[in-house]
Amino acid sequence: MKYSTNMIGKKRNILNLTGILIVIFWVVMLSILFRKHYLYNDPVQSAAINVKAGEARQDWKEIFLNNKKVGYAVTALKPFEGGYYIQDELFLKLNLMGFEKGLYTITQASVDESFRLKNFFFKMNSGVINYRITGKVEGNLLKITTGTGRRGKVKEIRLNETPVISSGLDHMFRNIKPVPGESFNTTFFDPATMMQRQATFKVISREKIKINNIEYDTFMVEGEVMGARLNFWFDMNGDILKEQSIMGLTMVKSSPANAPLNIEDGVEDFYEVTVVRTDKKLPDTKRLKGLTIRLKGIEDTGFDLADISGERQKYINGILSVTVEEGPFRAGYRVPYTVEEPDMKKYLAPEYNIESDEDAIISKAQKIAGNIKDPVILSQKMMEWVYTNIEKRPVISIPSATEVLETMTGDCNEHAILLTALLRAVGIPARISTGLVYTRENFYYHAWVEVYTGEWITIDPTMNQFPADVSHITLLRGNIDKQVEIMAVIGKLAIEVIDFEYN
Repeated sequence: MKYSTNMIGKKRNILNLTGILIVIFWVVMLSILFRKHYLYNDPVQSAAINVKAGEARQDWKEIFLNNKKVGYAVTALKPFEGGYYIQDELFLKLNLMGFEKGLYTITQASVDESFRLKNFFFKMNSGVINYRITGKVEGNLLKITTGTGRRGKVKEIRLNETPVISSGLDHMFRNIKPVPGESFNTTFFDPATMMQRQATFKVISREKIKINNIEYDTFMVEGEVMGARLNFWFDMNGDILKEQSIMGLTMVKSSPANAPLNIEDGVEDFYEVTVVRTDKKLPDTKRLKGLTIRLKGIEDTGFDLADISGERQKYINGILSVTVEEGPFRAGYRVPYTVEEPDMKKYLAPEYNIESDEDAIISKAQKIAGNIKDPVILSQKMMEWVYTNIEKRPVISIPSATEVLETMTGDCNEHAILLTALLRAVGIPARISTGLVYTRENFYYHAWVEVYTGEWITIDPTMNQFPADVSHITLLRGNIDKQVEIMAVIGKLAIEVIDFEYN
């Protein structure tokens, strides 16, 4: 289904990256596999997590976006085979560009009496796409399987010690005597990006908070997870009562009767929550030759600035200048690219969810390519094929090139991942670029593609731009494991337009 560039500028503008960031963040917060490294005495080894023999329990939470209820979560725990069985469920209802989207995730895990992981299953359903992953600890390896049947792929992750499931976090707090000012660190496995990551937490103070008109005496803890700040409050028994994270998302302790009720319709558009405001309008960005802006707030976030300066943009002391890549573009090689450069090999290789070695991807890429050997002509043809054939609809899922090719549906990340896989499948180096793009009088988070034809060219399969206009501001490059770093800056940036120039 083809959408015109004009349609892309209207209400159902499918340019935004934040749908996938929502998923990854909530997967991390509700279904992470933690390894604890507390500065306190090791609570895993002490008292074996004070869960009484034979005890089974459920913990329910309501989820709010800027004070409007958008979902709920429930964690169930019961004794099982010398340890425990834990099940996490999450339901979210969000408004993405005028589309009401439901997201359901379930995590099931078997752990020993100290909550050390034995095996787990994770599934996510967002209507269009079902994503699933299983894992099993064998010695010092965590063996991860994504997909099912012939599509299933196994990845082994070496562990220094056995992970502890995050659902045991409440129970760990029940054995800790918090002291304001003390800190602890954690290393966790994130099933959304298949990466091990660091998180830090600090006990800030004792506070009284009200939930449903009941006052509680709590400890307030401040944390940083994947660059994003969050706070949570737990009572004197170690029960987490409230969690507050990025983008105005909050979880509050509830009951089985109340948690699933009164989930609101027509809540604020989630993409508008993450918009980056600008002080001036940029009329007709397709004609812009150059753009100079002040990127306010980014240097205070700890965000890695390594990718901001590149072939088409320069960044110095908060000032970013972007220059259009002007044609005509000339091919620097014949497809496939065969020059042995170590730095270029990674842009030809398959990756997690960029499955350029899958038969379906290779077959489709070869069919599109035909006998074309000019990388400039072929890159543009492939970009136009993706733009024309992928139905533009927001998808809340972990994107995969093979699944996008099957469903033929998605937003900017699905477009970028599929195009990258198709290009690599025929031997054209390609990489995903993530950052901001100007539309509807402000900047929004977005993903597109950079292709190497003898020089790097920025192209956008969602907007059908070859090259992409200068309102595309690259913040970082890479797959999902890199894209999550954007969460460190969401809600913290603003743009001041200093100058722009037209052709």
